Amino acid sequence: MLGTSHSKGTSNMEDRPAILVPIRVLERESVPEGVPDLLANAHVVLLGYHIIPEQTAPGQAQMQFEERATNRLDEYEAIFEAAGATVERRLVFTHDGQKTIDRTIYEHDCLAVLVPNATGVVEDVLVAVRGTVGVDRLARVVAGMFGAMDVSITLYHVAESEETDEDIATLLDGMVERLGELGMDASMIETRVERNQDPLDAIVDAAEAFDAVVMGETDPSLTTFVFGMPADQVADRFLGSVLVVQRERPEREGGK
Repeated sequence: MLGTSHSKGTSNMEDRPAILVPIRVLERESVPEGVPDLLANAHVVLLGYHIIPEQTAPGQAQMQFEERATNRLDEYEAIFEAAGATVERRLVFTHDGQKTIDRTIYEHDCLAVLVPNATGVVEDVLVAVRGTVGVDRLARVVAGMFGAMDVSITLYHVAESEETDEDIATLLDGMVERLGELGMDASMIETRVERNQDPLDAIVDAAEAFDAVVMGETDPSLTTFVFGMPADQVADRFLGSVLVVQRERPEREGGK
C-alpha cells in the first residue's frame, strides 16, 4: 500500500465527528447527490483509493495515476468544503481495499463510515440502537451531524428475546439523555421498539420512511461490516445514505 495525505480547514475538527468517506477515485465513483449537505457538520476523512493488481508495485501505480487521482480528490474536497465540512484526505494505491479502509478508520480515529448513497434534503433520520456500539459513540455521531439541523430523530431498537421492557427503557433513555447532554432538543427525538423480528430486516424495512440511517457496526471486523453482507444489504435496499458507527478501538477500550 502506498498513500499520501493532507488536511485543510481543520481548526474546528475537534468539535466535529470524523466520518470516513471511501471513494474508488479512478473508477468514476463520485460523491452522490445530497451527501455533501448530509456531512456539512462533519470532519470528512476523504479516502480516495485505487486497487491495483498483485503484480503491480504501489510506487509504479502512483507514478502512473497520481496526477489524475489527485485532480479528482481536489474536486471532491472542494465539494465537501463548499457544503461546510472540514476535510482531511488520503490517496492510497493498494492491493487490498478492505484493509486500507480498516486501517484508515483506526489511523484517523473515525467515529463512522459512510455508505454513500444519494439522498435528498435530510428531515428524518433513523438511528438503530442495538447495544453493539457504545451509546456515547452513537450519540456523538448523531448530535455532531444533526444537532444543528432541523431534523427529526427516531431511535429504533429491535429487542432480543431475552430483553425486558426495563432493559430497553434503560438503553433508549440513556441514549436520549446523552443526546440532550450534547445539546439536542428532546422534542425532536422519538423512540420506537420492535419485537420478534430479525434486526437487519427490521432496520431495512423501517428505513424506507427515512432520509438517512445511522447504525452500529455489528461485526467484530470493521471491514466485514463495511464491505460484507449486512452493510451491502442495507445500502442496496435503502435509497439514502447509511452511517456505520464503529466500535471503540480495542487499544482504547476502558478509557480515552
